[in-house]
Amino acid sequence: MTTRRTIMAGAAAALTALGLTAGSALAATEIHWWHAFSGRLGELLAAQVEAFNASQDEYVVIATNKGNYSETLNAGIAAFRAGEQPHILQVYEVGTATMMAAAGAVVPVHELMASAGAEFDPSVYLAAVKGYYTTPGGEMLSLPYNSSTPVLYVNRDALEAAGIDPDTDLSTWENVGGVLDALKEAGHECPLTTAWQSWVHLENLSAYHNAAFATMENGFGGLGTELTFDGPVQVAHIAAMGQWAQEGKFIYSGRRNEGGARFRAGECALFTESSAGYAGVKAEATFDFEIRPLPYWAAVEGAPQNTIIGGASLWVLSGHTDEEYKGVAAFLNFLSGTDIQAAWHQDTGYLPITMAAYEATKEAGFYDENPGTDIAIIQMTGKAPTPDSKGLRLGSFDQIRGIIDEELEAVWAGSKTAEQALGDAVSRGNELLRRFETANQ
Repeated sequence: MTTRRTIMAGAAAALTALGLTAGSALAATEIHWWHAFSGRLGELLAAQVEAFNASQDEYVVIATNKGNYSETLNAGIAAFRAGEQPHILQVYEVGTATMMAAAGAVVPVHELMASAGAEFDPSVYLAAVKGYYTTPGGEMLSLPYNSSTPVLYVNRDALEAAGIDPDTDLSTWENVGGVLDALKEAGHECPLTTAWQSWVHLENLSAYHNAAFATMENGFGGLGTELTFDGPVQVAHIAAMGQWAQEGKFIYSGRRNEGGARFRAGECALFTESSAGYAGVKAEATFDFEIRPLPYWAAVEGAPQNTIIGGASLWVLSGHTDEEYKGVAAFLNFLSGTDIQAAWHQDTGYLPITMAAYEATKEAGFYDENPGTDIAIIQMTGKAPTPDSKGLRLGSFDQIRGIIDEELEAVWAGSKTAEQALGDAVSRGNELLRRFETANQ
């Protein structure tokens, strides 16, 4: 892989004109970053790269989109096998266990910073964010980059049109159920929809109610973990949603974020989605909307606990030079800077990864001018994470999510009970976990 390049052809021409040789032209060390962002997020990412490149002349970061999250991870794996890996790879949170199991392919961030002699203080990162990407001993494996958590989006105009006080309490699922009844009675065709059903309604539901999704601290304790998301809390929630689906109060829109377009178009009154959906809703909604905390079941003792993150982190791949790794360390520190993180948070709805960025955003008055945009961080940091609420670290998690999607769709269609579907999902998912464990022992 080419690791050096002339900053600008024009600069080389100028040096030649001055009688200098091409070999004496200043060059910068290239750092390659493969990512999964396109559209507006891709533009904001590119702006960060441009800002870093302009801030110094030793390194040049080259960012390349490699498709969606799954495609980017697969591209990184294939490139490593071919000896053509980038320096930095953006990997979504469900790929964490896969990256950890890739012995020799990864340079942990804490080791990178130490060997590069870079300033690095892991305590500045939000505990609820960094915990997902650290060892049990607190050593950071990858750098949190884009982290979000689910919230409830409310179409206030739709509630008012149905004769419902738009300020009504929606903090609990019990209260939400009553509002869905009223919306349906008023003739609303889409009272509630969701994005990312497994992430919101099983993974985060479990953490928010401090109910284990899997044994061994949700996989943080080792490869021998087994799925347990067919417990009483999860079954009761999916059963309620299944009933709402049969009654036309919950409208299933798809496995990913198909519901987002429906909510932004004003079709749906309530919408559970990532906090990072804020930018799209703000840009497209022509109605009065509001962000509320993700509801919880008041009947569950101790709820709410804390939600967990989605999104991705940046993994450093092995096989490069010490000089290149110094550039990687400098770039990761740049991305962690307060100004960069505050702007990223405000532009996208993703969480700031440091408390300093949150405080800077607060002091700037952003939360006062954009009510509800601080809910995600409050929701995640209000209580210290527990072993059952700090996140999930499971092998073959992408495939497990696919199984969960299939089983939940059976509940929404009325062909399986919640207990049957979740039990089947646990059994099928555990088979994948055992294969992953065998392959990585």
